[in-house]
Amino acid sequence: MDTSFYTALATSTVTMAVPLLLAALGELLAERAGMINIGLEGMLLVGAFAAMAGAYSSGSVAVGIGLALLSGAVLGLLLALFVVVQNANQVVAGTALNLLAAGLTGVAYRAVFGVTGAALTIPGAPVVPVPLLQSVPVLGPAFFQQTVLGYASFLLVPAVAVMLHSTLFGLRLRMVGENPYAAETQGVAVWRLRALALVACGILAAAGGAFLTVAYAKTFVEGMSAGRGFIALAIVIVGRWSPVGIMTAALLFGLATALQFHFQALELAVPYQFFLTLPYVLTLLVLAGYAGRTHPPAALAQPYRRE
Repeated sequence: MDTSFYTALATSTVTMAVPLLLAALGELLAERAGMINIGLEGMLLVGAFAAMAGAYSSGSVAVGIGLALLSGAVLGLLLALFVVVQNANQVVAGTALNLLAAGLTGVAYRAVFGVTGAALTIPGAPVVPVPLLQSVPVLGPAFFQQTVLGYASFLLVPAVAVMLHSTLFGLRLRMVGENPYAAETQGVAVWRLRALALVACGILAAAGGAFLTVAYAKTFVEGMSAGRGFIALAIVIVGRWSPVGIMTAALLFGLATALQFHFQALELAVPYQFFLTLPYVLTLLVLAGYAGRTHPPAALAQPYRRE
């Protein structure tokens, strides 16, 4: 295998990791506030469709991304209405959101674009190379020939880390996730903070869906989130609720996904279905090995009733 193979593999790894990283960072904010968002899959899917619809109808990728972020905020607010205000079961509400998103995007796609024989495509987001760094062997093309969304996903890692551990807002967010009743006695608006965390989660998850449409596939296909929302949930656990750990885990899962394509291209004497299962098998193995040894926020998924 020559350098070109490793360069292509590294590039595919980063491309596959970006939507996972965005969704997982959003989930990190939600879980730090004590909320588990099973609806990540639906938010990714709606973000992907909104980006496609916006970019296709306006001819502007920026409009598509903006519409995706708005749709994610609306879904986050909708979820907050049920799980924060009404204290609905978070797992059930998130699952319902996934089903709603799958149905709505399928119906909306046919309503807006009709039943087409070939997938509709858009030009996609432009790549913005970084001078000099893009020429670094193997890693240069992977990390420094990215779209704006790609760069933003990795820049968010230190930004979220600083916000969580070096700001008053981050301290309050972590307090709410550990003990919302104690946080309330300190004057923290628990409901408002949890709702805000879910809105931020929706925006970041939808940004991951937008990346799938405008930077990766340049089209929309029903169900194109393909389980990435559930993988993002696992990534938060593997990353131990740390932005840097989440980035590392996202790259690991991105590599597992990228290997599907490159191993198939090598024409190995192995059924291709084996490679298709790699990301999902890795998810199960990681959850089986890590879930019992991690320490999530103490109030995660627990309802909060204002006293």
